[in-house]
Amino acid sequence: MDPIDKRHRCGCQKERHSMNWTHIILEALGTCVLILMGCGVNAGASLNKSKSKGAGWLTVNWGWGIAVFSGVLVAAKSGGHLNPAVTVGMLVAQKDIGGVAASAGGAYYGEAVGYIVAQFIGAFIGAALVWLAYKKQFDENQDNGVRLGVFSTGPEVRSTGWNLVTEAIGTFVLVFVVLISGYQGNASNLGWLNALGVAILIVGIGASLGGPTGYAINPARDLGPRLWHAVMPCPGKDGNNWGYSWIPVVGPILGAIVAALVFIVTKSVYA
Repeated sequence: MDPIDKRHRCGCQKERHSMNWTHIILEALGTCVLILMGCGVNAGASLNKSKSKGAGWLTVNWGWGIAVFSGVLVAAKSGGHLNPAVTVGMLVAQKDIGGVAASAGGAYYGEAVGYIVAQFIGAFIGAALVWLAYKKQFDENQDNGVRLGVFSTGPEVRSTGWNLVTEAIGTFVLVFVVLISGYQGNASNLGWLNALGVAILIVGIGASLGGPTGYAINPARDLGPRLWHAVMPCPGKDGNNWGYSWIPVVGPILGAIVAALVFIVTKSVYA
């Protein structure tokens, strides 16, 4: 029996059967913090006239890990998804989302959609805050690719199929580890993983699998800031690499779906 089912039967967890708007707002806030700090470390490491310019890949990895740690803490009561791929993985695995049970039907799927919309909105706002923090650096004569790279990912070797595979594999690791690590749908419980565990996992994925594409592994993390870059008031700005933009969206969703399906098949091992 799935551990979440055991809790439901013993009455240890109260199911919700309606959308939880507080949790949806927390997802937006948590994702905003994630992007503010994550894209912030990108900006610091890459923009001219930044004191941390040239800080290096591992600094970026740790910066994103701490960004995830902070965002998950902000959104702890919502479960701290901060990532449409994580939400899709929970949906496919039929785990509670925001305390709303899969048995709630329309409210359950509505909660998932609310989470995903909130994550994109939070990511857009977080990117705007990065621009405000680094306004004078962006106003300097920066390379257009560097400016875009602050907000969105791109491959070192462009190959549509292989870039898609890379993003899917990285996201598979993220979602599968989250699923097996004790997150049984309780909105306030990430099991042993918790915020610090997620942070370390993100650092590891970045160091091991991030090299080829910059490891978006989160559709909101890439598309939300890319949309901000498209409207960002900045002199000399040119291009948003829309031709690549679908890969950091579709790849992570595919990886999340596969992770959830593998979890369904193997979950008795982890029960």
